[in-house]
Amino acid sequence: MESLGALQHTLGDRLVVDPGTVAAYAHDTSRALPVGSALAVVLAESTDDVSAALAWADEHGIRVSVRGAGTGLAGGANAYDGGLIISLERMNRILHLDVENRLAVVEPGVITAELDRAAREHGLFFPPDPASARTSTVGGNIATNAGGLRCVAHGVTTDAVAGLEVVLADGRVMRTGARTRKNVVGFDLTSLLVGSEGTLGVITAATVRLKAVPPGTPRTFRASFASLEDAGRAVTAIVNGSAQPEVLELMDALSVEIIESFHPSGLTVPAGAMLVGQTVGLDAAAKADAITRTCLGTGADEVEISESDSLLEARRLSNPALNARGLKISCDVGVPVAALADVFHGIEAISARHGLRVSTVAHAGDGNLHSTVESPESPDGIRAADAVIDDITRLAISLGGTISGEHGIGSIKRHELPWQLDAVTLDVQRAIKDALDPRGTLTPERGI
Repeated sequence: MESLGALQHTLGDRLVVDPGTVAAYAHDTSRALPVGSALAVVLAESTDDVSAALAWADEHGIRVSVRGAGTGLAGGANAYDGGLIISLERMNRILHLDVENRLAVVEPGVITAELDRAAREHGLFFPPDPASARTSTVGGNIATNAGGLRCVAHGVTTDAVAGLEVVLADGRVMRTGARTRKNVVGFDLTSLLVGSEGTLGVITAATVRLKAVPPGTPRTFRASFASLEDAGRAVTAIVNGSAQPEVLELMDALSVEIIESFHPSGLTVPAGAMLVGQTVGLDAAAKADAITRTCLGTGADEVEISESDSLLEARRLSNPALNARGLKISCDVGVPVAALADVFHGIEAISARHGLRVSTVAHAGDGNLHSTVESPESPDGIRAADAVIDDITRLAISLGGTISGEHGIGSIKRHELPWQLDAVTLDVQRAIKDALDPRGTLTPERGI
């Protein structure tokens, strides 16, 4: 493409056209596959690089996909045929740690766990904690409004974002939010952009909130149950109890079996499900004791309390273990916490009806379930697994839930949007997209 030379002149070796390199940046870790071949990848190192790339693409009618670490699970970062890829992995600096105000300013390519580690050197931590924290980026978390293991205590990513620097589809740079705790000036554009999956702008810097590390020694706990329904009832009881955990996760028997085969640790596979979690603070031991007693009162047949976080490590291994097994047909629905027992019962019925096994792990404390279907890796197997996922999604909606808790819509879930959003809501959301990206340059036909 002749006009690509002008962008090459601006970006130099940060614009790469080598087909092998471009292909490596053309997909995320979802089952969605890129179609055709992208023109080039921009290995952005600054806001100016992103601005120049978007201004060029908008002028020439080139579709743009945006990629962080490539850990997305909804096909949102996959390249377009003849499109331009913007990679943010080189924008990986922690620009400022403001300890007194408990704020950090970071570029989007900063690995989540690295920000948390840097904050802890000052007695602080970064609350968002996805299971992929060691590989996912802060920018990716913001783009999908990820939750993670600590969401039951600290909320999702939007609760930790104070402001953003964003490049719009035409290359203009916009800054939102403030460093203050309260800010009611104008529309809340920060919240609009969090979770927008790169459809409204490209995040090039974020001001995020940190919290003080709780005092004392954390305690992890485990409770095994004979059935998923009993585990669901235990979660409801815990969330409504006086002893609140910082982490509350669920793994069904199949998930534990898969994790143990991937990374043997001596973890006993439960008959139905396992709850794992963590309490913090000076009363961490007392809270863990109260929570395990609640579990015993709701049907647990075995409980354990430890100062080691090895149980949480097992939960973090769920995605690598499933990927190693070749299991990628999944969903991340959310339901009200009180509906957990019902949704688990429904998933078991759906699994039996389709004759396909379903593994479920969950950020149980906020009702966010990640279900994956075991099926043959063939076109018929994929179609059969997709039918299971569609039924689980409809079940979640029938219980007052949502089609996605944190992975986003991307390309994989786009057909499900009308199941949750009415026509007027869809029109309004697409009008916002059209207002900020009238030429459809930035991540078109993804998300909304």
